[in-house]
Amino acid sequence: MDLQVNNSPFNQDQIDLLNRLLPTLTEQQKIWLSGYIAASPAALSTETAAATQAPAAEAILQAEAQGSEVSKEATILFGSQTGNGQGIAEELSKKLEDRDFTVTLSAMDQFKTNALKKVENLFIIVSTHGEGDPPDNAISFHEFLNGRKAPKLENVHYSVLALGDTSYEHFCQTGREFDKRLEELGGDRLYDRVECDVDFDEDAAEWVDGVVETLIKEVEQSKAQVSQAAPQPVGVGAPAPAESKPAHSRTNPFQAELLENINLSGRGSNKETRHLELSLEDSGLAFAPGDSVGLYPENEPELVEKLMDEMSWDPDELVVVNKKGDTKTVREALTGTYEITVLTKPLLEKAAPLSDNEKLHELVKEGNEDELREYIYGRDLIDLGRDFMPWNVPVSEFLPILRKIPPRLYSIASSSAANPEEVHLTIGTVRYDAHGRSRTGVCSGQCAERAEIGEKLPVFIQKNPNFKLPEDTDTPIIMIGPGTGAAPFRAFLEEREEQEAKGKSWFFFGEQHFSTDFLYQVEWQRWLKEGVLSKMDMAFSRDTEEKVYVQHRMLEKSRDFYAWLMEGAIVYVCGDEEYMASDVHEAMKTILQQEGSMSEEDADAYLEDLQQQKRYQRDVY
Repeated sequence: MDLQVNNSPFNQDQIDLLNRLLPTLTEQQKIWLSGYIAASPAALSTETAAATQAPAAEAILQAEAQGSEVSKEATILFGSQTGNGQGIAEELSKKLEDRDFTVTLSAMDQFKTNALKKVENLFIIVSTHGEGDPPDNAISFHEFLNGRKAPKLENVHYSVLALGDTSYEHFCQTGREFDKRLEELGGDRLYDRVECDVDFDEDAAEWVDGVVETLIKEVEQSKAQVSQAAPQPVGVGAPAPAESKPAHSRTNPFQAELLENINLSGRGSNKETRHLELSLEDSGLAFAPGDSVGLYPENEPELVEKLMDEMSWDPDELVVVNKKGDTKTVREALTGTYEITVLTKPLLEKAAPLSDNEKLHELVKEGNEDELREYIYGRDLIDLGRDFMPWNVPVSEFLPILRKIPPRLYSIASSSAANPEEVHLTIGTVRYDAHGRSRTGVCSGQCAERAEIGEKLPVFIQKNPNFKLPEDTDTPIIMIGPGTGAAPFRAFLEEREEQEAKGKSWFFFGEQHFSTDFLYQVEWQRWLKEGVLSKMDMAFSRDTEEKVYVQHRMLEKSRDFYAWLMEGAIVYVCGDEEYMASDVHEAMKTILQQEGSMSEEDADAYLEDLQQQKRYQRDVY
């Protein structure tokens, strides 16, 4: 409605100007203008405020006439299985909010897709899972964006950060698909896609800073005239943040003292599973059941020595180890900075120009993917150095082609309510023979063989909002976790015990042998006796002639399993994704078809709906 002179404090010239201005304003501009006017009397006299409003409005009109402004609203969507993507999304959100942006931060499966057509600045952070698949909480949004209902996005500025692992064939596939699809829908790429390997910290930080700087530049350019005409009143604005001690994080890990290191496996077991207890005293770190601990390991000293001997490198030579120009000796860099136990296709492609060996040149040629994949499986940097002599470059040129040692993530096996200022981990030691040599997992080997009580290990907390106990403690839960997949469920039950939860709980556990591999046996039995754990089904695969796994126990109890689902139970799955988790998923489909008389399509839809409701949560690797 137009303003009238007889019911407003403005003169006719001002009213004419306002009636021209107001219909052209966006909601964000109206909010900004109302806030500006509200703040003006505190800093300006009435006469000064009145004098400045008219030219400011004229400037806004002029800017509107010249073209649309870049919005100071941003939408950040993340698809993340382990929480890495969410952590980066939260960092981007904080930096934009610090620069007065209005930010919508959401997991992809929680974002209302009908709001996409209203978005102006869209930032996607997404990992690639399995064989080039989206993570669980990105599946529905990925399908929507690639479906017929996806809107045109001509007014959207966007950028994509893709997370992946170069040891997998379909590196960053999901991020590439999002980037391509947003472009196909008419989006304007604000900042080029960045693809990150497992040592993503520096690349992700550069993308975050690049996105923020580019977006601010676009906003400032589009609002230059308005900003000049309507300066912020004196005394109005956020104060400069006070300096504080940097919080412990992935890039600033806490040195946690090792309190306990116990072998949980019995004598004669084919496995070695360690229980670690770490002190978090004075760390400021907090976690909830379902979160993970990131642990930065070191390479085995003997392996480092063998590699330096094989490559004829001087252990004491100084080399640059990061973009800041920090240096370490070759021995230090190979011990604590660079990954030397895994070969990837990109690594061999970078290594080929550094060697005169024709076999290596042939191996990395296009069309030889099968041979390359076969070669890198189970081999490490010593094998590469030995197999493709001679290397005609100094160590200072070779080391930069290596990626940094990534942290290892372990599901937390304790509740902070039950164990204040501590965190417990359950770690299966990796040992195997390949290509004539014995191999040991980098982190699990360190924990099993070299980590001493009292030693300090660099750790951080990895939040996982996609694997959480229900807020309503009366809700029944079903936990499926063979082997070290039992770790988060130990934390769940410790927490439920502290909460005095009344909801039912059912645990499916599997391992090889009852006598040697029943991890935390005494604790499960105590919780069963005390009612903290309502039911437990076990599958010890090597104790029977025919191998029995957790999915078989689920099918044996299909009627009860279905009844629990109908009562609103939340299903949690933790462990190996490629085999166990997929077999469990198929078992759940079978139960729905058998007990619920569902078709295969209906069972698929039901499980998808469970995931959307957070009633089917997975922590798989």
